[in-house]
Amino acid sequence: MFDSSLSPWVRVLTNLLARFGIWYAAAIVYGVFIVAALILGSMYYYVATGEVTLLDVLAVVFFTAITAPVVIMVVLQSVAQLQDSQKFLETATKQEKLLNQSLKDNIRLLNTEIDERKMALNAKHRAIEELRREIAERKKTQLELAQQGMLLRSIVDSSPDLFYYRDQQGVFAGCNKMFEKVMNRSSGDLIGKTAEDIYPPQLLPEVLRTDHQVETTHEPITLDVQYPVDGEPHWFEMRKLPFINDDGEYIGLLAFGRDITSRKEAEQALETAYKDKGKFIATLSHELRTPLNGIVGLTRMLLDTELTKQQRSWCNTVFSSAETLGNIFNDIIDLDKIDREQLDIVTEPVGVTDFINDVVNFGSLIAEQKSLSFDVSREGDLDVYAEIDPTRLRQVLWNLINNAVKFTKHGGVTLGCRRHDTGKQVWLELSVTDTGIGIPQEQLRHIFDMYYKAPDASGANAIGSGIGLAVTKALVKAMGGDIQVSSMAGEGSSFKVHIPLKLTQAPQLETYDCASLNILLVEDVPLNAEIATNLLEQRGHEVIWAETGEDALSFVQTEDDLDLVLLDMQLPDINGDVVAREIRTDEHFDNLPIVVLTANVRSAEEELRGIKVQGSLAKPINTNKLDKMLATLFGIGKDCAQQAAAKQLVDAVSPQALDVDEIHLDREIISEFLDSMGAKAFARSVDLFAKLAPGYQQQMQDNLVSDVDEYKSVAHKLKGAAGSVGLKAVQLQAKEMENNCQQVEQGQRQQWLTQLDGQIKEGLKALQSFLSQLAQ
Repeated sequence: MFDSSLSPWVRVLTNLLARFGIWYAAAIVYGVFIVAALILGSMYYYVATGEVTLLDVLAVVFFTAITAPVVIMVVLQSVAQLQDSQKFLETATKQEKLLNQSLKDNIRLLNTEIDERKMALNAKHRAIEELRREIAERKKTQLELAQQGMLLRSIVDSSPDLFYYRDQQGVFAGCNKMFEKVMNRSSGDLIGKTAEDIYPPQLLPEVLRTDHQVETTHEPITLDVQYPVDGEPHWFEMRKLPFINDDGEYIGLLAFGRDITSRKEAEQALETAYKDKGKFIATLSHELRTPLNGIVGLTRMLLDTELTKQQRSWCNTVFSSAETLGNIFNDIIDLDKIDREQLDIVTEPVGVTDFINDVVNFGSLIAEQKSLSFDVSREGDLDVYAEIDPTRLRQVLWNLINNAVKFTKHGGVTLGCRRHDTGKQVWLELSVTDTGIGIPQEQLRHIFDMYYKAPDASGANAIGSGIGLAVTKALVKAMGGDIQVSSMAGEGSSFKVHIPLKLTQAPQLETYDCASLNILLVEDVPLNAEIATNLLEQRGHEVIWAETGEDALSFVQTEDDLDLVLLDMQLPDINGDVVAREIRTDEHFDNLPIVVLTANVRSAEEELRGIKVQGSLAKPINTNKLDKMLATLFGIGKDCAQQAAAKQLVDAVSPQALDVDEIHLDREIISEFLDSMGAKAFARSVDLFAKLAPGYQQQMQDNLVSDVDEYKSVAHKLKGAAGSVGLKAVQLQAKEMENNCQQVEQGQRQQWLTQLDGQIKEGLKALQSFLSQLAQ
């Protein structure tokens, strides 16, 4: 539709055109045009002439008919064009409106986008600023980390300790300068290599074993390792630690090593000094005891003769001085054992009352020499049997009583004995109280110090070595007890000893109507000595135990009534063949029977060639062979040996009737042990082996490299001790270690030690299982 501002005729024409089209509309307009021309012409002629003729009408019609089509077409064309223009204009207007709307929308969107871009640009600027700050912070952090890394690396590289890291596959991933120096390779040659590429073959097994241990247990380990540096052997204390991630997974191994060569050399020098000191003390004891025993013996003989009062006084002084000097020797020997941590406490069932009575008898004799009283007080139930070391406890009380008598001029000495129970533990309190000169308060804190001697009444140092109380305290501590002192100057002193008591049953003492022998047993392994002593004492013989060759020679020189020497071939100071040769150099001992104890009879016979001995017994000792040997040498018949064996069977249980671990245990040895000494003695021997074994293992570990001969010697001791209680697997392992330790590398000796530890644990477990069956 046209706009209302157009002419009505134009709108009419436009409607016609729109309704009928141009041709039909032209025809209609043409007709209307002729009619209109006819009417208008007629009216014109009528007005002008007063009449209308046909000719006028025809003229008008003809003229209109000729001119009208052109006019109509022009008009219609104009109207059509106008219509088209209007439509175009309307369309253009609509498009313009749409375009305007679109432009508005676009402008709005553009404005929005511009706003968003402004916001984005602002955000970008902020982000860039944040990024700049972050970059700056990162650069600062990286610089600090780099500086810290450089500092850490400098610290690690400048450290005298070596360091390295290996990943989960065992490949070296990092190390410091010291490790490069020790390995004599640069880090470039080490990183990326495995242990197999780096370490020499003799060290590789131990390296891999400890690495595997850390990986599997996730626990750090510390070990001493020897490695050559610049051609010189060095010792390193290595600390290996697992490297664990946040999930608890093993991802590598860290190792730190410190050069302890100086410490090792000092330890070895100290150990050598200890050994030299032990040899010196043994030699000194041997050299001094011989004349000392002569003095004691001759003085005793003189005292049995008719002497004047003054001569008897002199002889008593000589006798007392000689005995005091002998006791000082004992203290020196014990001091050496304490210093070397070889002071053994060997317990046995002892009647407490009987033990106290023995001490009372001894104390009374000592006090009587100075006309002092000696009293005893008892409190609590003392009529019991307990596991104690009577020799060591007697030595403690002897020292205390002897000191009390020495520092007391008037009055007397009192021995107090009291048993008291604390619920979980039974204690024996032994007190030695005197009425002597006492000890000043300022001296009390030093009274147990080594070599300390409290001044006597005159102000001069007391006579003595100053080591008796120090040894006494060490003995009490070794027995798990405690010692205390209280004193006032001029009012006497009181020493109190507390010893834990492990109550037990009274031992079944057997007596035999057999000839009793005085036998010197020379054996350096306490377990073997205890077993041999039990075997001999159960047969009614008296046994003197010597732990070293020098002690054995001393006993031979000083003991006049020895009937037999049982001599171990391998001793810590001198070998058994040397001891036998020394004995035979003195014609006085030409007829003293010597029977050697050895694990290798044939080898012993070779070593003893040319030396007069009466026989040999294989270790561990076979009771039948022991009885046969005694019967051959001394005419002790089979009836006596059988009587001893029969009495022991009361407490024996045959292992054939029980389960025996044939892999770890020797059924024959155990059966022999049970038949000869019984189950209780066997259990005590097993306990003693369990106490001694860790010490032997530690000694072999300490001498793994520094002293292979000592390693071999300790392996020999362990072999004998294991054989004595039937630990077959341990005995075989120790035998291999003894025979071959000097022909193999350190790594193999260490591997043997590891295997030995497992064998001992399994063997003791099997023995405990067997003992449990015996107890049922």
